[in-house]
Amino acid sequence: HEGLKVREHQKYGVYVEGLGKHPVDSYESIEAKTDEGNKNRTIGSTMMNASSSRAHTIIQIEFKRVEMINNKKTEKLSVINLVDLAGSEKLAKTGASGDRMKEGCAINKSLSTLGLVISKLADKAMGKKNVIIPYRDSVLTRILQNALGGNSKTLMICAISPATDNYDETLSTLRYADQAKKIKNHAVVNESE
Repeated sequence: HEGLKVREHQKYGVYVEGLGKHPVDSYESIEAKTDEGNKNRTIGSTMMNASSSRAHTIIQIEFKRVEMINNKKTEKLSVINLVDLAGSEKLAKTGASGDRMKEGCAINKSLSTLGLVISKLADKAMGKKNVIIPYRDSVLTRILQNALGGNSKTLMICAISPATDNYDETLSTLRYADQAKKIKNHAVVNESE
């Protein structure tokens, strides 16, 4: 989305300017905030799906544990990114035009960039030298930079279809997942005193 300004803070990393943080203290309050976020998702009708996601959705949950050990305050920080990627679209299948067509093109472009980032990270993990990771080529990959190739553990869950009509989309999704499995990150505990 053109209105999102992605910034980078020296200490806190990549963030989206203007997005709020809301303190929560239970699973129920996390669920309520997640539901609130989902209500703000952009959806629209296409020939393939009556309620098609018209943009990617990222919900970030930040866990902070503060302890006093030997009269010193220590903090441990963990961030979970729940990412719902809008599916790639073939204009002929969706019948999209106008705004829906523009949304589909933007979705496809960001998914292509994500695929390239995943591929480059996999190349790097396999020992290729001088690999440049194009995080800055898309808002999506910039926001997910820390989760994809930083101090993190990454888990991908794929939604696929057994229908013959969706063969190409299913195969593409499985290729994404196969590339993502090759990424090797080395997560360490985020702890400060």
